[in-house]
Amino acid sequence: MPKQPDLAKPSFDVLAQINLHAAGIDIGAEEIYVAVPAGSDPQPVRSFGTFTVDLHAIAQWLHACGVETVAMEATGVYWVPLYEVLEHDGFRVYLVNARHIKNVSGRKSDVLDCQWIQQLHTYGLLQASFRPPDEICVLRSLVRHRDMLLKYRASHIQHMQKALELMNLKLTNVISDITGVTGMEIIRAILAGEHRPAVLAQFRDGRCKKSEEEIAKSLEGNYRAEHLFVLQQAVELYDFYNQQIRACDDQLEARYRECALPEPPAPTPPEAHKTKRSKNAPAFDLSQALYRMTGVDLTQVDGLEAVTVQTVLTEIGADMSKWPTVKHFTSWLGVAPNNKITGGEVKSRSSKKTNNRANTALRRAAQSLARSQSALGAFYRRIRAKHGGPVAITATAHRLARIVYFMLLRRQPYRDLGAEEYDKQQQARTLRNLQRSAARLGMRLEPVPAP
Repeated sequence: MPKQPDLAKPSFDVLAQINLHAAGIDIGAEEIYVAVPAGSDPQPVRSFGTFTVDLHAIAQWLHACGVETVAMEATGVYWVPLYEVLEHDGFRVYLVNARHIKNVSGRKSDVLDCQWIQQLHTYGLLQASFRPPDEICVLRSLVRHRDMLLKYRASHIQHMQKALELMNLKLTNVISDITGVTGMEIIRAILAGEHRPAVLAQFRDGRCKKSEEEIAKSLEGNYRAEHLFVLQQAVELYDFYNQQIRACDDQLEARYRECALPEPPAPTPPEAHKTKRSKNAPAFDLSQALYRMTGVDLTQVDGLEAVTVQTVLTEIGADMSKWPTVKHFTSWLGVAPNNKITGGEVKSRSSKKTNNRANTALRRAAQSLARSQSALGAFYRRIRAKHGGPVAITATAHRLARIVYFMLLRRQPYRDLGAEEYDKQQQARTLRNLQRSAARLGMRLEPVPAP
């Protein structure tokens, strides 16, 4: 018979305390609760205010208690000032996802929360969220602010369109973009007092597809004073946001010069793609600035424009050593399968939901490859024909993420095979699989002779 275990002397592995000098912080809008190890201070849990002097008082008290590492919950933007103060004072700060530190059921209070965070961090059960270097954080803040300005400007473009519709001016029917050269010339002439359709149509740019007669016909309307006033204010706000965006571009250009490599590459990257400049692109040469910062031209990859590359780089940085492997990188981005297995059965393989801006940018880039005559475009169309559009977007975004990872890691340029070469390789791969399957069944494939 098998030997029975000795129940009188149980042996269990107790969790080891990894971070002996750890603190936990629960952050609020008006109060911050800090917990330190029990033997560090007679009062191991203290409450502080949120003013700057209070943040420095927290750092001084943690130094007095011998704390070396701190864990805090990412609560809104309240954590940013305290994080910067503690990091500047030499603490190893862990910014933790709120979903990873949910307390057990029962009483809920700020004191219990900070003690719970401190306890989990002591046993090494918390994982720090990724935060790029400080120079990348500066760029990220400016890029996010610029995106917000673009959204606000878009609202005022809609206000301009509404004012035109209220006057029954069908300018949007004959011009694809009213903020283009033709559209803005006509609108500014209307606000200056010119309401004759034939005269307004003469502002037509030579590249406009519609004739002056069609444009003049669309400008016959009811120029009421209240609608003109609304249009005037919408145009002024549109111009104001353009000024703010240009000022933001100046700040970005200066920051990119500071982030350039110590030995920047040549001004023009080899085999650079000459694409049409996007209307919302910065006023300076963004692709060159990104090239000097990373040493590789990511815009060579089909689907990755300069603005998309800027969004990705300001979220992930240029140092790929933060992720041990490319699988860690794609999993963090949320473009890899998130397998959920229970009872030996895979319940779900869908990628995890995330608000990561780099994830969104890569998915948009993947969707733009639907008609691309590149290897990535052929890959997207093959996956879409087999699994549908959403799966194809995720799979292509995953491939784009892998390309970005290895280009930044190895500092090597990208070489596109082309759609035709990709299809040939895919056909050869399918043929090899068929031959192996036939060999396992004791058969052999024979090509059909050409007629």
